[in-house]
Amino acid sequence: MGLFSKLFGTSVDYAELIKNGALILDVRTPSEFSGGHIKGSKNIPLQSLKQQLGNLPKDRVIITCCASGMRSASAKSLLKAEGWKEVHNGGGWTSLKNKL
Repeated sequence: MGLFSKLFGTSVDYAELIKNGALILDVRTPSEFSGGHIKGSKNIPLQSLKQQLGNLPKDRVIITCCASGMRSASAKSLLKAEGWKEVHNGGGWTSLKNKL
């Protein structure tokens, strides 16, 4: 379970992060996002994330999510590589929603 926890952040208290101002970044496509999402989340598809980094605050905790956790893991890696200090992979958005 240790690897799973590292990949999908299951030991993180997402509700507490949100309460303290974290931003949920949903990296699914706009059509996936319009089919359902977490209220208040920001949608920037993974394929355009690098071009839209300027639209994300560097001083906030970011929680990435997608459909399964794969794209959100890639988004987390990209954000960390670009200088974001605290980024968590929330995994699939429905699973993350249940943790909030």
